[in-house]
Amino acid sequence: MPKKLKIMMVASECVPYAKSGGLADVVGALPAALQKIGHEVIVVMPKYRSIDADKFAIKPALSPMGVWMGDTEEWCAVHSTTTSEGVRVYFIEADKYFDRDGLYHDADFNDFLDNPRRFAFLSKSALQLCIDIGFKPDIVHAHDWQTALAPAYLKVWHWDDLILGDAASFLTIHNIGYQGVYDAEHYEYIGLQWGNFTSDKLEDHGKVNYLKGGIQYADMVNTVSPTYSQETRTPEMAHGMAPYLNDKGGNYVGILNGVDYSQWSPELDPLIPANYSRDDLAGKKTCKRELQRRFYLLEDERVPLIGVISRLAHQKGLDLLSGAIERILEKMYVQFVLLGSGDKDLERYFAHLPVRYPGRAGSIIGYNNEVAHWIEAGADMFLMPSRYEPCGLNQIYSLKYGTLPVVRATGGLDDTVEQYDETSGGGTGFKFFEASAHSIYYTVGWAVSAYYDRREHWNQMVQRAMGERFSWDDSAIEYEKAYRRAIKNKRTL
Repeated sequence: MPKKLKIMMVASECVPYAKSGGLADVVGALPAALQKIGHEVIVVMPKYRSIDADKFAIKPALSPMGVWMGDTEEWCAVHSTTTSEGVRVYFIEADKYFDRDGLYHDADFNDFLDNPRRFAFLSKSALQLCIDIGFKPDIVHAHDWQTALAPAYLKVWHWDDLILGDAASFLTIHNIGYQGVYDAEHYEYIGLQWGNFTSDKLEDHGKVNYLKGGIQYADMVNTVSPTYSQETRTPEMAHGMAPYLNDKGGNYVGILNGVDYSQWSPELDPLIPANYSRDDLAGKKTCKRELQRRFYLLEDERVPLIGVISRLAHQKGLDLLSGAIERILEKMYVQFVLLGSGDKDLERYFAHLPVRYPGRAGSIIGYNNEVAHWIEAGADMFLMPSRYEPCGLNQIYSLKYGTLPVVRATGGLDDTVEQYDETSGGGTGFKFFEASAHSIYYTVGWAVSAYYDRREHWNQMVQRAMGERFSWDDSAIEYEKAYRRAIKNKRTL
């Protein structure tokens, strides 16, 4: 019988404690799925100011803990809690780095200037924690650039350590567009020796690139969908990392994210106005009516309602949508709701849209978890015009809620949505290929035509979509296989 693994995950965010995007969802769900199949997992993350210690029963665990950064010893404390699934979560308390509003940037979306030091410290302190509590991991699993230095620290400083010396390193790339590239003035503090500041390791045009270093040092690298793993091997999609990912060969793979259906299922969802299922969709009509009321739209169950939940960013294609949505509203009888924040010009544009199209368009600038659930349940279709999308979760939620996705065929969107077949009525959504306002307009028009003119097809697609399942149980098995390959690489390469 294969040995059960001890896994330490280090990440900058994790649901339900701190979240800015899909990374937090993965780090919140994957450890529980791994624990479920018999592995022992601990998670290490920062103790941000926003985390409510009383709410999550977070208690002091270790103090003080010394962490060497370059030639300086930093001091911190560690707190911990245990999830209902039995996963132990440790929080690094370092007020100089984490006791502030915001995870990565201030209220105006300006990155904190000390981010390179904050997250180098997180990576190093997670490894020190393993030593201090005697947790001997088989796998150290880092996530994105914020903790990508952990594999480098393992190789450079802990290769002969009694606790960490046998640990294999694993890096998950959630979004290759963010790499953690900083001035070399921070390198002394990082403390990875100047001999490693080379173009094949950590150096990138005179700067230090955290993600590049993680790719080079990790025993195994993955990203969060099979298609994105292929896209990021190309110069067009890899943001400069294609040569290094291609050098990994078969040690760079795509593993599709799962979904926590205990949180995102219309049968169980406690946040939506009415529950419903594939066998009884009456509750979806109620959800649509209440969503229309909440966004001050005309209450009409016949009109197709398009929903968007997104960061208002270039990657997500919301600038492209701004070039198409008014034409959609003027030429088609549809309604539109949006929940999101980000680019200030796009915030102003979408905030003003309901004024220009009263009863037809609604928007909330910001994020509200309940409203997100209402949109998934109450909309008829869900629009994701991303320029690139490593995995995406909202299109998977939408499938489960019978809200047909309209997506650009990229990354995980292409992997999870099956194209509509106008002849047979097959498929689970509508895909377009060119990143343009023109493509958005005509694909939404195609979906609206199916809604009005081929209702039997639409209903078949809703049934098929709600029957799809992207479970973390399946993803956890794939991660286990990749972990064992990383361990083999650690021993043989």
